[in-house]
Amino acid sequence: MALIAPRVTAGLPADDARNLARSLADSNDITVFVDGTVHRLPDQARNAVVDLLARLGRGETVTVSSVEEMLTTSQAAELAGISHTYLRNMTDRGEIPVEYRGTHRRIRQAAIMAWLETQKKKQDEETVRDDGNAG
Repeated sequence: MALIAPRVTAGLPADDARNLARSLADSNDITVFVDGTVHRLPDQARNAVVDLLARLGRGETVTVSSVEEMLTTSQAAELAGISHTYLRNMTDRGEIPVEYRGTHRRIRQAAIMAWLETQKKKQDEETVRDDGNAG
């Protein structure tokens, strides 16, 4: 999955920065309009937008980018519901892609989610096959 390139936005002019900072200081209610439709943001998105606006309100140049979450093998094993050893063995066999940070293995969360989806499909296929043989 390709990540979108970072976008850099210059700080606001002083007057605009002051007006934005004043507005943010007096309110926690941020309303977003997209094509004339009001959207209520979930807390995480709201916090990110408020942080972005606060930085612009201070006249700071802001860079927005995305980060794909990298997991330790312990975190990945817990997410997958399998043992740490079993996960390490799968990375050794190349069944789950792994990246190294020094000697430490890191696994993309997306790779674990894809593996889980594959396991679910296999389980569903086995269930259908077993149900077909039950008659």
